[in-house]
Amino acid sequence: MKDYYSFVNEWIKSWNSGNVEEILFHYSEDVEISSPMIKKLGYSKNGFLKGKENIRMYWEKALQKFPDLYFELIDYTVGENCITVFYISVADLLAMETLWFDSKGKIKKVNVCYRPI
Repeated sequence: MKDYYSFVNEWIKSWNSGNVEEILFHYSEDVEISSPMIKKLGYSKNGFLKGKENIRMYWEKALQKFPDLYFELIDYTVGENCITVFYISVADLLAMETLWFDSKGKIKKVNVCYRPI
């Protein structure tokens, strides 16, 4: 993997842009995402989505619902072929997101966790 610090900052910047194409640039075509927000927004009963196109539709809907979305980076940690990003998310929710990378450096799997409210 490349420079993790730069990657995390680019990733946060893409989310804060609100541009779905900028966000999706970081993800593989067959990416898998699990997040309680997916379930909360009614996009999937189990909070799981697979494939860039399914995720594109979900994020477009989410960005419409949260037009002022802004992520504030707190910190990140590095593992084997993965990083976990700790940030303040929508509605000031604390979030930790683990991103696993494929051999091309694209995100292939994501698990998002939020502090319970």
